[in-house]
Amino acid sequence: MKVCGFSFVRNGVKFDYPFEEAIRSILPLCDKIIVAVGNSDDDTAARVTAIDPKVEVLNTVWDTTGADGARVFALETNKAFQAIPKEYDWAFYIQGDEVIHEKYLPLILSEMKNYLGDNLIEGLLFKYIHFFGSFEYVGLKHSWYRREIRIVRNRKDIFSYRDAQGFRKQPNEKLHVKLIDAYIYHYGYVREPKVLQDNVKVKNRLYKDDQWIKDNIKETDEYEYENLQQPLKKFTDTHPSVMLPRIARKNWIFNPDLSIRYASVKDRFKRVIGELTGWYPGEYKNYKIIK
Repeated sequence: MKVCGFSFVRNGVKFDYPFEEAIRSILPLCDKIIVAVGNSDDDTAARVTAIDPKVEVLNTVWDTTGADGARVFALETNKAFQAIPKEYDWAFYIQGDEVIHEKYLPLILSEMKNYLGDNLIEGLLFKYIHFFGSFEYVGLKHSWYRREIRIVRNRKDIFSYRDAQGFRKQPNEKLHVKLIDAYIYHYGYVREPKVLQDNVKVKNRLYKDDQWIKDNIKETDEYEYENLQQPLKKFTDTHPSVMLPRIARKNWIFNPDLSIRYASVKDRFKRVIGELTGWYPGEYKNYKIIK
């Protein structure tokens, strides 16, 4: 069995993405990793190259001129995926703000081996932990997605969907997947507030026009974590070892209001129903789980 990792990143250093930690976290399971590095204003490409000889940079240029600028995330994902040689069996996808804890590596390897010969299984579905504000808190809001596909077969009829939200197969069908008991640690909203605010402004321009941004995005120098109605809980487990140096460098204060249990009445309804029944009303599922 051969496994190739793939990812994409642009201005990873400038916007303080943990892209190096992300890549390192899947490295033990991969024979090769291909990273599509977009035209950057920093040394992201050099940083990726320096990670390990198994990591290959695919230099790309982002095209954000279309009507849906956010499609660039899927386009860049597809560039990396299409570059994977045919001799690889599985393709392990990781985004630049996602990290795998080393405690899950043996299970992930076992699941890839277990389903290698079962062609009905087209991908493996992971659970998620979403950190918010600091490395000490986890977001509970219903809108945080619970699961995503992160391992797919190396078949070129598979493609990244929408703004890199999961995968589908041609012509536009959901993949048949197995849910595995492994988590992706998502750190997208755990960055120094000024850097995160700059990144949010850039990302919003991919989704919205200038007028929407003017009307809806508050002009501020720093991301205002505390002003968001965000239900959180304290994280009491361990972080991936590759993240520990970054966590030690944390240099901002975050004191959330842990008395906030729900973001809204709708959030409360959906979460209570989900906790009681296992069915989360309105949950987006871009996959078909095989029992």
